[in-house]
Amino acid sequence: MASLQRLCLILLVPVALVAGLWAFGGGLPFLNLGHGYVVRFELPRAGSRIGLPPVQGPLDASRPLVVIDAGHGGHDPGASGAGIQEKALTLGLAEALRDRLLAGGGIRVAMTRDDDRFLALAERRDIARALGAGLFISIHADSAGDEQEVAGASLYTLSGKASDDAAARLAARENRADLINGIALEGQSDAVSAILVDLSQRRAREEAGELTRLIVREGEPKMAFHPNPRRSAAFAVLKSPDVPSVLFEAGYISNPDEAQRLASPEGRALFAQIVDRAIRVYFARQAGT
Repeated sequence: MASLQRLCLILLVPVALVAGLWAFGGGLPFLNLGHGYVVRFELPRAGSRIGLPPVQGPLDASRPLVVIDAGHGGHDPGASGAGIQEKALTLGLAEALRDRLLAGGGIRVAMTRDDDRFLALAERRDIARALGAGLFISIHADSAGDEQEVAGASLYTLSGKASDDAAARLAARENRADLINGIALEGQSDAVSAILVDLSQRRAREEAGELTRLIVREGEPKMAFHPNPRRSAAFAVLKSPDVPSVLFEAGYISNPDEAQRLASPEGRALFAQIVDRAIRVYFARQAGT
């Protein structure tokens, strides 16, 4: 009997201790190892609408709209090099481009983020769609790991294969009351919707390709480009069905010289000047002028 009592005491004392700490708002004295194990960040509520950023520039809604996306942000710093985080580098370049476009007049501009916040990839492209953007430009900085000598900018559009494979899924996911290039999907069959989305995405991809050609043309005398600067890939942020979208890897943050140049006022100004000129030529051609 005495052994049974001792066994019950051994089992009940820890339970009573935990219950007492809980009741009085205490906590268990876990060992502090010097760093956190949990990273907390807020996600949007299910079904909530995207908070749209302000549109700056002319009040005339017929003026073309460019949505500029500074890659990464918040708990996602992106790559790093030369003591610089990609999220800060891209924001500086995005702000420089915004300021240049607004100073030149005639073009409206919106930023997916203008501070250090996290946005999901789908949110970024959905902002451009919701605002009816004429162009979406996502700015990033590449990394080659320990190969510090690798340098040069690259421009990405959505690959044809990525577009073809995604069209049916995208059409099925789109709200039937939505519009693709001004055509309502409401009442259309899945097959017809997939065709409409695919055609729209092809057109957007071709127009994005035209912008990449212009950026390389305007920048080649002054800006270092990768030997193969115009590429295509299945980047999720580019998969808008009806907004010409470009991902601009402005250079290699893993290259100390290139990282410092892109982070400098002179580097940001040159980047903004080149892209601003290309965008203005692009819209002029779109308007037939």
